Amino acid sequence: MNAVLKPAKLLEKTNLFAALWLILAIVAALKQYYTGKFNNYKIFQYVYYHTVDKVSLYAEYPQEYYDHNHYGPLFSVIIMPFALLPDVLGMSLWNLANAAFLLFAIYKLSLTNVQKSLILIISAHEFLSTSLSFQFNPSISAIVILSYIFIDKKQDFWAAMLIVFGTFIKLYGIVGLAFFFFSKNKIKFVSSIFFWAVIFFVLPMLISSPQFIVNSYIDWYERLILKNKENIYLSNMQDISLMGMIRKIVGNPNLPNLPFILGGMALMGLCYLRVAMYKVEKFRMLLLSAVLIFTVIFSTASESPTYIIAFMGFSIWFVLIPKPAYRQIALLLLTLAVSSFSPSDLFPAYLRENFVKPYALKALPLVLVWIVIIYEMLRLKNPSTSNPE
Repeated sequence: MNAVLKPAKLLEKTNLFAALWLILAIVAALKQYYTGKFNNYKIFQYVYYHTVDKVSLYAEYPQEYYDHNHYGPLFSVIIMPFALLPDVLGMSLWNLANAAFLLFAIYKLSLTNVQKSLILIISAHEFLSTSLSFQFNPSISAIVILSYIFIDKKQDFWAAMLIVFGTFIKLYGIVGLAFFFFSKNKIKFVSSIFFWAVIFFVLPMLISSPQFIVNSYIDWYERLILKNKENIYLSNMQDISLMGMIRKIVGNPNLPNLPFILGGMALMGLCYLRVAMYKVEKFRMLLLSAVLIFTVIFSTASESPTYIIAFMGFSIWFVLIPKPAYRQIALLLLTLAVSSFSPSDLFPAYLRENFVKPYALKALPLVLVWIVIIYEMLRLKNPSTSNPE
């Protein structure tokens, strides 16, 4: 009996697992700094300097970094306090800030300490992966989760702030609008969206100029259109999505995204038709899980470090299961193995190089999980109307 109780007691210590996440964030930053693998951070850092200098945010700067910036002009203000620090300190604090923001969001969920600890454990490797790339994705995850929480708590003004904030930095933030129908004051919510849109549109002008920022938003749009076209090449290591997986399996880069996205939205739409279930917290939490996964598996911009967003949805779904059955445990193990560990040395290299990477199979388990969540939402009974057994 004691052997069973000890792990359960350990899972009550959510702060312990949160501390491990913070350690992972610092270790990842230091490891990348001392091995010289911090190109993404240099891209982020120069968004600030290029904004101040009023030079294109989306041009190539091979002497500073490779690849392009794909974040909005607002990001220049967010990265500023980190960019001004020595690199090793800025990198470490950047990773810590992203980790702390996501931890805060997880802590705000109406779950038990054991459930929160399990979320941190299930997502730990994916969090490490995104931290090694200095990605903003943990913060995007936090923005989506907190958008749901604030709407759930009738704090529409702050939910709107987060949604606009996330959208103006990286378009993924817009998925927070998926919780619009849960809002009890939709007029306040919509008006708050417009208010924050003006604030965040103007904010980067304080360190640059109005004309430059307006032009930068136009350039950002054009860069994202071009990036979407680049992502669908079969040899590209991005487009780890449902569409990308199908394109790579059939060997046809010309398969359009729209039918897949419309199909996914139609399935989500069926869940929204269950208006009476909006009052059921488990239904709302399942929708949060589905939205987080949808954001990744239906995006051509998805790459391995993006999957922390989907893993938040996956882990929330899993901890909502009162007593996981064998099939759910099997889905957990499959998702951890293929969707999380496959890019690492913990996964057989032969399978990774010959199957998972070439065919974007990292997406497959989470596509299956998303379908299961949609099925559960469509089948979930309202406790207030169900007949007692």
